[in-house]
Amino acid sequence: MKKLISLFFALLFVSFPIWGNSIRNDARDGNRIWLDSKEFHQGEFCWKMIKAGDVKSTADEISSLGYDTHDWITAIVPGTVLNSLVYNKVYPEPYYGVNNKIESGKIPDISKVGHEFYTYWFRTEFDVPESFAKRTIWLQPEGINYRAEIWVNGNLLSTIKGMFTNDYINVTDFVKVGQKNVLAIKVYPVDMPGSAKPKNWGAVGEFHNGGNGNIGLNTTMLMTVGWDFTFMDGIRDRNTGIWKSISLYTTGKLAIRHPFIKSELSKPGYDVSRESISVEVVNPTNSMDTVKCVVRGEIVGENIVVEKPLRILRGEEKTVTFSPEEFPQLIMSNPRLWWPVNKGPQNLYQLKMTVSVKGVVCDSVTTRFGIREITSDTNTPDKSRIFYINGKRIFIRGTNWIPEAMLRTSDERTYAELRYTRQSGINLIRFWGGGIAESDYFYQLCDELGLLVWQEFWMTGDTKHPQDKKTYLNNVESTVKRIRNHPSIAYYVCSNESSEVTGIYESLMELDGTRGYQMQSECNGVHDGSPYKQVNPMQHYENTASDRGSRVDGFNPEYGVPTLPTVEVLREMMDEKDLWPINKEVWDYLDGNGFHLMSTMYTDLVNNYGTSSSIEEFAEKGQFVGAINSKSIWEVWNYNKLDYGDRFCSGLLFWYHNCSMRQVSARMWDWSLEPTASLYHTANALQPLHAQFDYLKNTVSVVNDYYESFKGYTVTTQIYNIQSKKVWEKSVTIDIPADGVVNDALVIDFPMDISQVHFIKLRLLDNKGKEVSSNFYWRSNDEYKGKKTLTGPATSGFEELKNLKQAKLQTSYKIRKDADNYYVDIKMKNVSGSIAFFNQLQLLDKQQKPVRPSFYTDNFFSLLPGESKSITIETSKDHVVEDPVLVVRGWNIVRKEFMLK
Repeated sequence: MKKLISLFFALLFVSFPIWGNSIRNDARDGNRIWLDSKEFHQGEFCWKMIKAGDVKSTADEISSLGYDTHDWITAIVPGTVLNSLVYNKVYPEPYYGVNNKIESGKIPDISKVGHEFYTYWFRTEFDVPESFAKRTIWLQPEGINYRAEIWVNGNLLSTIKGMFTNDYINVTDFVKVGQKNVLAIKVYPVDMPGSAKPKNWGAVGEFHNGGNGNIGLNTTMLMTVGWDFTFMDGIRDRNTGIWKSISLYTTGKLAIRHPFIKSELSKPGYDVSRESISVEVVNPTNSMDTVKCVVRGEIVGENIVVEKPLRILRGEEKTVTFSPEEFPQLIMSNPRLWWPVNKGPQNLYQLKMTVSVKGVVCDSVTTRFGIREITSDTNTPDKSRIFYINGKRIFIRGTNWIPEAMLRTSDERTYAELRYTRQSGINLIRFWGGGIAESDYFYQLCDELGLLVWQEFWMTGDTKHPQDKKTYLNNVESTVKRIRNHPSIAYYVCSNESSEVTGIYESLMELDGTRGYQMQSECNGVHDGSPYKQVNPMQHYENTASDRGSRVDGFNPEYGVPTLPTVEVLREMMDEKDLWPINKEVWDYLDGNGFHLMSTMYTDLVNNYGTSSSIEEFAEKGQFVGAINSKSIWEVWNYNKLDYGDRFCSGLLFWYHNCSMRQVSARMWDWSLEPTASLYHTANALQPLHAQFDYLKNTVSVVNDYYESFKGYTVTTQIYNIQSKKVWEKSVTIDIPADGVVNDALVIDFPMDISQVHFIKLRLLDNKGKEVSSNFYWRSNDEYKGKKTLTGPATSGFEELKNLKQAKLQTSYKIRKDADNYYVDIKMKNVSGSIAFFNQLQLLDKQQKPVRPSFYTDNFFSLLPGESKSITIETSKDHVVEDPVLVVRGWNIVRKEFMLK
């Protein structure tokens, strides 16, 4: 494989362990040839591209064998025009410093240089194997942005419009079996690229996202024009390109597509399911004779088989259905239900469909599905929306998903981000309307991990509506047919903070009909969001974080704050001279023009731990702020879940938890896949059984996310001063209701003479004395003086942390390996008399760079005197070709390195 020249390509092509195989919605038996750059020719880039305006040749010449492409450049497929231009060093890395800034003039913006500037030809040559002879051969482009002409061996075989169209092109009569063939695709940018120039309309008091709004006239990834969580001036080419895979596969006389299985569960027991199956059958032959065939469906391993004869004409497409009324075997007793995380197992079934002619199978497709019922209503005290899974209400602890800004993604990246997401304890992902519909593999992993998905369809109130309604609805249809079997899909929403395209509801009901729907993200019992930027963490407890009123009541679709990346990540996104002292121009550009207040309020909060003298010190203290940011939000929602708090609260969607690009305003992890303290402190706050402290009330509560009650549990609270001496302790025994909260189980009476900075340790023990949860806080004596200040026990007065005496950790480790993975099992014990505060483990390579992605069972943790902890680090064996280094560092311990051999 070629040596890759940027971190992006290292992430894109890295070999990485995958949980199971990637199963597409219409996975097929038999051969499929992938035409992707990374698949073809053992990793060599086999695609080339050139600006369409730079060639005088005709399209049929370009798409014919023997055409000279010596002056074309390497193209990355899947990828975009700008991805390839950056790879070829035509333009600099957009995610570094202010390279992407329009005013820098380094990367031309389509709004300035015109539509033709980013119109490109992509071309590759491929072999069709002899095994494809006497078969129907299909070319399947899964996604091109935005319009495309598909040419094969000099023939224009298809035109595509819309970013989310998955096409099936019959190329049988136009390819040469056993010989070299040519595929050439002319890709046009979006019809209306819009500009980053702010419009004169939009939400009052907020950045005017979406530029002039014209990007919304297309059916595409709207955020490419510019948003406050990415570059405000957008992605220069608006992600023009072949952004998803292209493949070649075969069928016999007939083809089948889009198998769909619906489940209807009995009530109230949910112990009988009625399955309905449908599949589309296509006759691509030229024969005028009617083809007689048999369509067969099997729920694999369940002894459930159904068959139907069918007659189909030349060029005809028919949908074949199997109902439980016709086929009683589709009525299943005691089905294995699919549940979200913490609620039960993620049981999955497999449906296999075939079509046969004269006993010979022509085509076969398989799809996985889960049997479950997801509903919602507004039958709540405040008419807010509440969701139910298999008849049981579920408190939504969700998040908003922002796609990679330049579509620099892969199955490996998807796996890493969703594994982090699952580790965080989140149970629902909202695909925000300005983003994309993610890959089949993304949905597959959500099924396996128990992550619900709220699916929006590429519209937002910050931009105009699609101009071409037919294209929009065609893209919706293509997407829904692709994703509808995934049990993780919970809810359909047309748009973010807007309205809808007429006809989408009717289309969704016809295509699916098994999920709920609402017009936009802030209606029907879902109120508006905010805050999105840094506030005083005390305001989360006080519920004053937004000037719009209560954010905790009901269902909140957007509420979140940033976390500074680690120092290693900061060094990868800008020059050293811009890191320290903080260069406000660069930092603000990498913060959506300063939207999240990283160079202002966040910096002030970090300085509440004492003024820093270096970027290393500032970044370390920055993790303290990020940890409290995240933990305080989630624990406030825990406290108020459902009807166990002072108000009715049905859910939160954190704004947002992953990063679309390199940002100084990161979240649970940075774009480089380096987790921040936010990931681990969120994971702590979202433990299914969790004891938590309220900085405003000084109370301890216990939260239960299981559908099971627990009796006779004990919650213990200990207070330690800056000398690490225990100065207060109290325990209470409680019964914890199923899916409920024991609010204010005890009140902490802090001693009058407690040190300015002190520490709280919470433990939850079961009725046999076994610890099931623990939690650790640091607190100051500072008084909270109101939302317009940066004061309070969670916020200010932490300068005395420098007086915490040095601690000592005893560390041992063991290395394990299997076929794919490399593990480091670590045991740590605090063998000193001082609290070891905010310790971080890092797996580094010999160049002292973090090994990414790596998965730590915990990090950024504190240990009391005598306390022990076991942690496992997991990564791919391919990441550790040389002996790596384990680093142990923390606020008040001596940094140590261990050569792992």
